[in-house]
Amino acid sequence: MSQAQQDLVLQDWKNRQEIAEEMLPLIGKLYRDRGIVLRVYGRPIVHSSTIDILKAHRYVRYHEGVELDIADTYAVIKTLCTLDLAPARLDVGKLAFDYKKAAGGVTLNDFLGDQLGGIIGENAQKELEPRDVVLFGFGRIGRLLARLLIERTGSGNKLRLRAIVVRKGKGADLQKRASLLRRDSVHGPFNGAITVDEENNAIIANGNFIKVIYADQPGVVDLTAYGIKDALIVDNTGKWGDLEGLGQHLKGPGAKKVLLTAPSKGEGIKNIVYGVNHGTIGDDDLIVSAASCTTNAITPVLKALNDEYGIENGHVETVHSYTNDQNLIDNYHKSERRGRAAPLNMVITSTGAAKAVAKALPELKGKLTGNAIRVPTPDVSLAILSLNLKSVVSKDEVNDFLRKTSLHSELSEQIDYTASTEIVSTDIVGSRHACVVDSQATIATDNRVVLYVWYDNEFGYSCQVVRVMQEMVGICLPNLPF
Repeated sequence: MSQAQQDLVLQDWKNRQEIAEEMLPLIGKLYRDRGIVLRVYGRPIVHSSTIDILKAHRYVRYHEGVELDIADTYAVIKTLCTLDLAPARLDVGKLAFDYKKAAGGVTLNDFLGDQLGGIIGENAQKELEPRDVVLFGFGRIGRLLARLLIERTGSGNKLRLRAIVVRKGKGADLQKRASLLRRDSVHGPFNGAITVDEENNAIIANGNFIKVIYADQPGVVDLTAYGIKDALIVDNTGKWGDLEGLGQHLKGPGAKKVLLTAPSKGEGIKNIVYGVNHGTIGDDDLIVSAASCTTNAITPVLKALNDEYGIENGHVETVHSYTNDQNLIDNYHKSERRGRAAPLNMVITSTGAAKAVAKALPELKGKLTGNAIRVPTPDVSLAILSLNLKSVVSKDEVNDFLRKTSLHSELSEQIDYTASTEIVSTDIVGSRHACVVDSQATIATDNRVVLYVWYDNEFGYSCQVVRVMQEMVGICLPNLPF
């Protein structure tokens, strides 16, 4: 490549970066003022850097064969700013690409009016009542949920994190809680500013006042004393899993509903995998479970395959990062094998995820077996689905179906897809999808298919939990275009 050609390549990069920089304030304004969450082919670009935006545009080549022109997306975003929009999730990448393919002389304004008619004008729902949220427990999932709720500050923030309830620790408890929220060894630093209000025993994160309340049991705190009402309590402790235990939360003034971030125990609590059976949540469901990270990862893919091809039976093997339940060094543990040092061993253990699938997808009851291997990584896991289908399939056919499902279906928020030949577990850290299908590892022979499905068992699961939270309080934003 000549020097002149190199200069042109560099200038093209600078031009695209400049457009991305001009997009940032518009993206932020649409979110803060209108509650519009923008994406590019499923990649969120709210609170993103210019480089993140450019990478999202390049990602489009996996689906369309060419990189999306950022100038086309910019034109869509500028036009969106002129429209009277209701809160929604909009994929501006799809809108830009579809407009470029559209035949005829239709204007961009008319095209968007046709595509987004349901959220434009007086007939669209403009204001949603904010709902109070209280996190009961502040461990790995609790802190990630806090980050996700805080990043939504603005008009689109209809889930307001008002308080966390924890057992008081020794020493400077408040400062330590704030420090753990501020820094994370896996997910990096908090994106914003955190201060401690010792006088009011609170953490202030990006302007959000979060009261820290000390209690050992659910239902013993009067939340109304802190101005909190009709709150959704998210129990992250894992200590209570049945109706009797979780029901204690509802005895406390100010609490209205409870969401468990773990599989439920006993009967009477719906296990919800968002995207699969969230539509079964009714107004009278006061206590709901968001199931497990693995169940959330595998159920959407299993549903898609069962709907398209039918599943005779299968086995699910999870290669799972170690968790806080295991020991750092060899020590006593009530469970078999889990007492051995987690950072040093692969540990075969049991998982209820395969059976739990049937709670969200009853048609697969009794058809799946499962096991797990805990491995010495702190986050991101892998599910290997070995399935016998009712149809004969090829690798290309299955991969193409899952690629399209990840982009153009009701499961697009749950199923992501990669064609990379180089991807490894750390590349999945921070994924907002329930799972990522590794298409290069797919095996298909006759009616038998083996799929490798990555998932961030912390962050991706937390994103699923937030979606269930929104459903429980009636915040259902349209996802356009389909």
